[in-house]
Amino acid sequence: MFSLSNYRGLLKFNRVLSLNLVKSLSILSPTISPQSPVSKTLPYLKPLNSKISKYMKNGLISEAQDLFDEMPQRNTVTWNAMIRGYFKNGQSQKALSLFNVMPERDIYTYNIVISGLMQYGDLDGARELFDGMPFRDVVSWNSIIAGYVHEGWIDEAVRIFNGMPWDMRNVISWNLVIGGLLNNQQVDLAKEYFRGMNIRDAVSWKIMVSGFARVGRIKEAHDFFEEMPIKDVQAWNALMVGYMENQRIEMAEILFQKMPERDLDSWKCFINGLVSCQRVNDALNFYMEMPEKCQKTWNMVLLGLIRNGHVKAVHGFLEKLPYGDIVSWTNILVGYFEVGEVSGAIKLFKLMRTPDTTVWNVMICGLGENGNGEEGLKIFVRMKELGSSPDKATLTSVLTICSDLPASLLGEQIHAEAIKTGFDHVTEVSNAMVTMYARCGHMHSALLEFSSMPSHNIISWNSIICGFSHHGFGEQAIKIFEQMRLTDVEPNHITFVGVLSACSHSGLVDQGRYYFDYMKNNCGLQPTNEHYTCLIDLLGRYGLIDEAMTFVNQMRADGIEVPASVWGALLGACRIHKNIRIGEIAGKSLLEIEPNRSGIYLILAEMYLNVGRREDAEYILNQMKEKGVKKQPGCSWIEVNNNGHVFLSGDSSHQDFSRICCLLDLLHKDMEIMVSKSITALEQFQVALDGP
Repeated sequence: MFSLSNYRGLLKFNRVLSLNLVKSLSILSPTISPQSPVSKTLPYLKPLNSKISKYMKNGLISEAQDLFDEMPQRNTVTWNAMIRGYFKNGQSQKALSLFNVMPERDIYTYNIVISGLMQYGDLDGARELFDGMPFRDVVSWNSIIAGYVHEGWIDEAVRIFNGMPWDMRNVISWNLVIGGLLNNQQVDLAKEYFRGMNIRDAVSWKIMVSGFARVGRIKEAHDFFEEMPIKDVQAWNALMVGYMENQRIEMAEILFQKMPERDLDSWKCFINGLVSCQRVNDALNFYMEMPEKCQKTWNMVLLGLIRNGHVKAVHGFLEKLPYGDIVSWTNILVGYFEVGEVSGAIKLFKLMRTPDTTVWNVMICGLGENGNGEEGLKIFVRMKELGSSPDKATLTSVLTICSDLPASLLGEQIHAEAIKTGFDHVTEVSNAMVTMYARCGHMHSALLEFSSMPSHNIISWNSIICGFSHHGFGEQAIKIFEQMRLTDVEPNHITFVGVLSACSHSGLVDQGRYYFDYMKNNCGLQPTNEHYTCLIDLLGRYGLIDEAMTFVNQMRADGIEVPASVWGALLGACRIHKNIRIGEIAGKSLLEIEPNRSGIYLILAEMYLNVGRREDAEYILNQMKEKGVKKQPGCSWIEVNNNGHVFLSGDSSHQDFSRICCLLDLLHKDMEIMVSKSITALEQFQVALDGP
């Protein structure tokens, strides 16, 4: 076996032979001093310079450095090869260090360094070097112009171009400036420079066609196309793409039919354009005519059909036509899940012999999003058993399922899996862990994971803030939000839902008002239904019913439809504080939106009874009966040994119902015995205190 170490050894051997040859030639040529750092007449340096270039091209930086260091003599080409190689391999500092100690430089040296500095975005360094050049050629000018164009400094690029000697400008110089102007949407100035060109090539014309089409000036783009002295297939493609970008698909189709020749890009661009304009069936027909089939284009057509709801039809195509690959089948899986066809996705998955990680991820995520989280977890277990390695998307999806179930014990195992695989410091995975622990009520673990994250994004902050808020730790949620304000992460709508909810749960009325105004006036975020719901719930909880109603009226004045959640929060507040006047408004408004919710009728009836309005209470209950509205049974669930158990009020269908009842009876009897003993002990203690 010829290993890398053998290869490096062979390189070392060849280098020694080459160096010995140089030394021998130095001895035979007394006019060449071994200490002379630069010589322009050393033909035996050419193979060594070529080796340096080859080493650098293949990323063998240390080999190139060793050869350079051991060479008894070097010329400018040697130094240039090293500097270019350092830039090519991402070591700009070494390139600059070598440039600074270089005994003699030529025009190529300067051009290499200017181009390298521009490549790494060091415009100031490149400009300083350019201004200090003893002489410049067209490459020097074009390099500095290209750098400024690439970085978006088009005005400075134009200024440099205008200072460039007229006789030195070539077609590349003009194309750089005109292309930059068009990208910066300075189309009229670009047109002026184009008309002033002394020489044009095919690229010049295509830049104008594409640039004018991109900004919607399709008529002028067509005129430039007609003016072209020679129209190659790329020119036809440029105008066709321009038509499609401007939703002129009919014109694009006419142009496609008129093209004297078509290449692969012609077919791909036209078919993709048809898909983007929802003409998916036409795209399918043209694909069948395509002389050289392109898998990526085929998948684009299939994806268009899937997005239009034709998942089963696409499935049928793939079973009949030999164009499918793993991406095609994966897209069908996604399509099945998007339309809720879970059974179809499962059947297709079972037919796939060698699913890759993406396929596994689609299945796990799709099952979780369609309410089949437990099946998603089984797929994950099977994935592990078959030896497939989970990635960050896998772990994120599984943790999300654990959040939804909720299943904290399994979530902790996934946490351990993330640590073993090294994904525990990936932001997406850590965010999913924080969310999972928070939804499962383990806020200590959620905060611990949040604190250990190397960096936080908006999802990280929202997860921990909303977690504390949801579990009633309002002050802690506010404290974390204040920490967030000290960072560069900008809060969004979800952040303030968590903050206002925290204020509501903890009775922080003044803070709630402050953060609501802060969201609107300082962050420029318009309140949504959720924000109004939180604030109205906060005000209502503490009896500020009139102020809460003011915010409801403000919503109406702003043209926002008052949702059921807001009326529900207001009705609940009126029930607590016995405000029958506004309670009636809230209840009746709520019944208009949700006439089948039994709780609304019952709350209204209760409020009427509390103030002695028995007839109104009976009327509400009769309305409930006439509309066939029945009270929804209470529901609760627990997790035991990673299995969820759901219990409905009045339902005895659970398989362990009799055992649970027996256990409850035993607990009840134990409680009675304990209470009896406590009462007896208290009586004896009282007797002892009273004395004889």
